[in-house]
Amino acid sequence: MLHSAEARITRGSIRGSVLAKALTCLAVLAAIALLVRPVRSQDEGQTIDDITAKYHFLSPGDTLAILDEEGALKGFIEVTQPENESDDIISYDIIQGSRQKNHVEFRTNRIHEKFYHFSGTAERGKGHTEKDPDYLHLTGDLQIVTNNSVTGKETVQVMRVTFRSIGKSERPDD
Repeated sequence: MLHSAEARITRGSIRGSVLAKALTCLAVLAAIALLVRPVRSQDEGQTIDDITAKYHFLSPGDTLAILDEEGALKGFIEVTQPENESDDIISYDIIQGSRQKNHVEFRTNRIHEKFYHFSGTAERGKGHTEKDPDYLHLTGDLQIVTNNSVTGKETVQVMRVTFRSIGKSERPDD
């Protein structure tokens, strides 16, 4: 009987040390997970409070300018026209625009039977400060809506785009 009691104590000690080691490993893993988690969320899921900036638009020389007033968006898109057009630049005003957390949506006025509608997200880019190129990205779907004034047919061209903010070094006029 004494022999079986010693065996139970030994087995209990082994189980206890294995359990203690497992709990220690779990505690270390939990601590590492808590340390790594904030670093990842700062880069990936960070809410952007203000997306006010100028952005590269579709072609070189085209500009998207946004003023973010606590989630209400104002601004314009300047589109450079081909040389054979009468206007050098057409400026589309943003007539409806909003930002809710990182979701961005805006629509421009209609000029020459065309307007733009964007829906996407605001994200941090590779720039480190607001003055750097590519500090912010607007990534999403851009609809270019054109209405044929003769036939009345509306054509919607949808493209996946990323508009990158323009840095101070790229804007010598500012």
